Amino acid sequence: MLARTLIPSLTLAAAFLCLGCNNEDRLKKVEDQVTDLKVEVFKLRSTMEEANRKAEDDRSAGDVARSQGRRFQADLQETMRKLQDSLQVLNNRLVDTATQRRTAGAKAPAQEEPAAITSDDEKAFNSAVLDYNRGNYPLAADGLALFIKSHPQSPRLPDALFFQGLAFYNQKAYDKAQPVFERILKEHSSSTQFLPSKLKRSQCLLRQGLKPAAIKGFKEITDSFQGTPEARTAKQELDDLGF
Repeated sequence: MLARTLIPSLTLAAAFLCLGCNNEDRLKKVEDQVTDLKVEVFKLRSTMEEANRKAEDDRSAGDVARSQGRRFQADLQETMRKLQDSLQVLNNRLVDTATQRRTAGAKAPAQEEPAAITSDDEKAFNSAVLDYNRGNYPLAADGLALFIKSHPQSPRLPDALFFQGLAFYNQKAYDKAQPVFERILKEHSSSTQFLPSKLKRSQCLLRQGLKPAAIKGFKEITDSFQGTPEARTAKQELDDLGF
């Protein structure tokens, strides 16, 4: 379902590409990134459909197989949500660039320089996220670390930190991922990445064998954030742990 919601966004992005992009290399590069991410969406959607089929086949294999299938599907859904966020980043950038292209008029090159710097910053972030979505987790972690160090005041900092944490998590480097998610909780409590980071922190604790702390974190999510995808995932984790 999440993959289907991305198609209108991609159509919108294509429409903006048609606005004044004849000699605009920057728009062409962003268009290429959108195309790459679209491919990733369909690959992930196919993986989810295959996981659903396997879950049906495994129903007779017992509770363990079913719980593993549910966790796998929950992780895939979370990745789909993050992929959708990445596409939204690119779509927003397309809107901004197309608007600048239409309104630039007779601006001198010196006036346009700040926009170029902003574009380079955004490109660096999107490039690292694209590496993550392609499964190049070590490369993504390095790119995001460089972005975080070079742009400490960027509004994309919480997103960069979250993807960095996910890159470590997917390499099973839970001891590296945990402090990244904790940094988001401490420094970016108003960010949209707060609740996903709270969940991933608890999962890091669990994967490191710190069961009591993980259970406490999952219960905080189910008690305080009912109805959210994170609360559903936390409840599944608690069910698997027998709580």
